[in-house]
Amino acid sequence: MSKVKYYYDPDTLSYRKIEPKKSRRFRNIALFFLGSFLFGFLGLILLLNTNLVNTPRELSLAREVKNYELQFELLGKKMEQIENVLANIEDRDNNIYRLYFEANPIPEEQRRAGFGGVNRYKSLEGFNNSEMIIATTKRLDIIQKQMVIQSKSLDEITKLAEEKEKLLAAIPAIQPIKNEDLTRMASGYGWRSDPFTKARKMHWGMDFTSPKGTPVYASGDGTVTRADNNASGYGKHIRIDHGYGYMSLYGHLSQYNVKARQKVKRGDLIGFVGNTGRSEAPHLHYEVWKDDERINPINFYYGSLTAEEFENMLKYANQENQSLD
Repeated sequence: MSKVKYYYDPDTLSYRKIEPKKSRRFRNIALFFLGSFLFGFLGLILLLNTNLVNTPRELSLAREVKNYELQFELLGKKMEQIENVLANIEDRDNNIYRLYFEANPIPEEQRRAGFGGVNRYKSLEGFNNSEMIIATTKRLDIIQKQMVIQSKSLDEITKLAEEKEKLLAAIPAIQPIKNEDLTRMASGYGWRSDPFTKARKMHWGMDFTSPKGTPVYASGDGTVTRADNNASGYGKHIRIDHGYGYMSLYGHLSQYNVKARQKVKRGDLIGFVGNTGRSEAPHLHYEVWKDDERINPINFYYGSLTAEEFENMLKYANQENQSLD
């Protein structure tokens, strides 16, 4: 109940009731509602800018942000696993594969290099989690670059392996006459007595004594460059170009089983033992050339002899006896 107010009227010497004006009443009511509205509006703004009250959409967005943060954390762990696997592959690449194939290792700085120049991550700036997003993106970019470098390296290793396989197949690595067909190892590489002049001279190959017609085999993959009787002293002979600077020669044959420009594989039958040319008895004179220089064939029999067989051959090859040509 509102209070009634009075004032003293000196003319009547009595108290009179104060009657409020209608306009004043309306003004007070308007001020009350305006004040209530402003107070309510300011309170709403304050509540919206605090965590005390959240709308359903804000709560949903907050859950999404938490989920994204969790996903980024899981992504970080997965990237760490990938980095560990990559590091293991890179270590084997540098210290096993590239070392075996005599290729230079890839420098660590090249594998771990970032990206310079223009700011690649400018579009990711200005967000609440920009620092985390940029760091993760940079990490992914570096991993991607490492994978590209490693992929190219493995491509190179594959080519080196293929080339190495061709090289190993090309090297004249087997004895040109089978042991069961061999009468004896007559003479080795080095200074020997000439069978015709009896003078001491350099014998540039190895002489394998076998009956006439004994099969002679290619000691490595290659291409026949000569199969003729046009070289002094060798009689009927075959020359095979193995590539990589290697060449093998088979002299004093009785007949050929190949012709010039024919490709052969290691172990292919190329001819037969004979006694043609400057020869004292049926045998095969065998030479190995590297970069146009004749070298000792004894070093190239790892593809067909046991350790014991090689030791016996080495003993006979080192004897300074008389050669057969």
